[in-house]
Amino acid sequence: MRQRQRRGRAGGWQGLVFCAALLFAPGAMAQFSMVPAPMVQGAPRASPAEIETEYRIDAARHIYATYPMRVYRGKLPPLLYGIIMLETEIDATGQVVNVSVVRKPAADEVAPWVLAMVRRAAPYPAPAAMPGATVRFTETWFVDRSGLFQLFSLTEGQR
Repeated sequence: MRQRQRRGRAGGWQGLVFCAALLFAPGAMAQFSMVPAPMVQGAPRASPAEIETEYRIDAARHIYATYPMRVYRGKLPPLLYGIIMLETEIDATGQVVNVSVVRKPAADEVAPWVLAMVRRAAPYPAPAAMPGATVRFTETWFVDRSGLFQLFSLTEGQR
């Protein structure tokens, strides 16, 4: 009787280890190894935003238009794979001057993937109405394990 109980416990533990190995296998992170090609070509029209908060929404809409296949539609799941906060500086022509990580994600492979997406999405709407015609804003990216994302400025919430 005791032998059977021990075997049952060991089988349960082995099953748990197997499931964890599947979850954290290198293939599970493949969606973050390649940055998708931008779908928007050419310069978007200038942003009428006069303050950073308004421009951040224009930039988020631009990112959604650039990577429509990667946008998570609907409410996000309760557990997210990665949350990263970036500070981005855009010049008068809509080019990325600088992008830096303010808050690192727990999953290390998410940061370079998001940074590359931000850079490849250029040119952004030119901040024509902003003082000095440049803008610096902070945006939070919510990334799902599947490689889909939402931005804080346009999020649909969480389940």
